[in-house]
Amino acid sequence: MNKIPENITALRDAGDLYWKNEYGVLYNDDAISSMRKHVKDNSVDLIITSPPYNLGKNHHSGNKKTGCYFDNMQEKDYQNWQIEFLNECYRVLTPDGSLFYNHKNRIRHRFLLYPQKWINKSNFQDNIRQEIVWINGSPDYHYSRIHPSSERVFWLSKCEQTPFINTINLKDIVDRDRWAPQGSRKMHTRRFPIQMPYDIIRCFPNAGVVLDPFGGSGTVALAAETLGKKWILIEKEFAFYVYASNTILMRRWGLNIKEFSTTNERMQNKRKINFKKFDL
Repeated sequence: MNKIPENITALRDAGDLYWKNEYGVLYNDDAISSMRKHVKDNSVDLIITSPPYNLGKNHHSGNKKTGCYFDNMQEKDYQNWQIEFLNECYRVLTPDGSLFYNHKNRIRHRFLLYPQKWINKSNFQDNIRQEIVWINGSPDYHYSRIHPSSERVFWLSKCEQTPFINTINLKDIVDRDRWAPQGSRKMHTRRFPIQMPYDIIRCFPNAGVVLDPFGGSGTVALAAETLGKKWILIEKEFAFYVYASNTILMRRWGLNIKEFSTTNERMQNKRKINFKKFDL
């Protein structure tokens, strides 16, 4: 087993716990406050993130109840929080930067709540580039309606000239064969698949710094580091923060990993790409 070097340790910066390596830094802090303290204006090329959905105390996916973090705000407060968060993302993005914002249509009091409602009240209101439908087959079952089985990934940008190249032929409807829902040994029940950020980052060849303000289990950092990109992660829940830092360490030192191949792709070089993935 490889020995982990002593210089990889938990440090403190401005009173906030953080962990770092030569590729990036992981903060144990609230998303908005940490961005304000640590992330400069116009400094991030790409943001890929998925905030809590505000599904209530006993939200569930399929037949599995989940309750791994607080997710029960008053809806008005939640939407105002998301507007404030989106505006922070707008601030830190470079002039040609992009945000991929994973959310979903929700039902409250039997009526639809659509994420574009609060996106249109943020600084991104005139900057919705595209809406991607992710058919992940993990619905919030309720017998008073047709079962939903998809989420949304909104591509938001600050300008029209964002350098985006769809070399992997992604479609605007992505099913679970490509972006398969993943868990992490019951630690984080809503971790999106590493294939998602891996695919998105490859479409932005000029992106140097990738940010995830709701870092979760560290998926975005894993994808960014695999592709040689710098990354910034922020995670409020201490247990997830520890889990993410350990996961990134395992990736670095080859612990508990297995080989896997990305889904079949028609790329310019016509060959399958292989990279290491954690056995989570």
